[in-house]
Amino acid sequence: MAARGACAARRANSPRRFLEGVSADAPGAKARHLAFLEGLQQLGWTPGRNVRIDVRWGGGDEAETRKHAAELIALAPDMILAGGTTASEVMLKTTHSIPIVFVVVPDPVGSGYVKRLSQPGGNATGFMMFEYNLCGKWLELLKEIAPSVTHAAVLRDPAVAAGIGQFAVIQSVAPSVGIEVSPIDLRESAEIEPAIADFAQSLNGGMIVTANIITPVHSNLIIAAAARYKLPAVYVQRPFVAAGGLMSYGPNFADQYRRAAGYVDRILKGEKPADLPVQAPNKYELAINLKTAKALGLSSILARPRRRRDRVSGQCPLLTQSGHRRIKIAAVQSDLQTPFRRILIPAVIACR
Repeated sequence: MAARGACAARRANSPRRFLEGVSADAPGAKARHLAFLEGLQQLGWTPGRNVRIDVRWGGGDEAETRKHAAELIALAPDMILAGGTTASEVMLKTTHSIPIVFVVVPDPVGSGYVKRLSQPGGNATGFMMFEYNLCGKWLELLKEIAPSVTHAAVLRDPAVAAGIGQFAVIQSVAPSVGIEVSPIDLRESAEIEPAIADFAQSLNGGMIVTANIITPVHSNLIIAAAARYKLPAVYVQRPFVAAGGLMSYGPNFADQYRRAAGYVDRILKGEKPADLPVQAPNKYELAINLKTAKALGLSSILARPRRRRDRVSGQCPLLTQSGHRRIKIAAVQSDLQTPFRRILIPAVIACR
């Protein structure tokens, strides 16, 4: 007990260090980072007083992320916050003793990060990107916004469990909505557009862009190809829609980072990751780019929002069969000429 009291006093009176893999120019990165900081401050962790913030960014590159991981471990931190699949996997391979909280990870059980969601059992816990049943909603929404679609390309990373799992769920829903699905396996960037162009030779096509570490890096290319070949596409993140993509449906990542601050606080106060259950999102957002919908000839089936702003809330018939209760709807009227160049995937944060 005395040792624990001394440790608590040390944490309260001396600076902690967090190292975060956030790129300041990545879409959504600042919002997620600020949400995490706000969450910490609400729990009594104030930068400059009892917490120090340092930044590391891996950009989806595994070699660079391994380099950052080695730097973090050398600092002997009290814990690590890892954002995204690459950072989480690298950090979990690097240390089995330092507590880890992961954020925005598609399949922590299938990827081997934890034994069970309810009882992680190791040195890691955190917040999963979404539950797999969400993936089926992407195909249902595609059919609702573009009823003429009869076959869809599913952009996935087949090298990870989440890529296989997402496609399996989408495939299971396909017969019920009358869409035939086929995968486009993402390996080399040079292969992406030719694969989309080949798929687009057939009529009545659409696209599902699954959650993976590859598509955010090549968001420019994918959004441009979807527009060029007139393919309605559904994404998991709103930044794709703000950049010109048609539709997204997925969790609020900033909210997950805010909630992650609570786990960081609890672990720093003595709780173990093994005893903290992995949590699923409790907020989902549906975003539609009205300009893109109009360009694809789909705007006539969309309900008009009540207020015409860059992002406005309104009623949308696409929600009637959504299956998720807490949903924020946004109709995005984007006039951006240049899509976002890169979206944050891996983040690494450590504290000591």
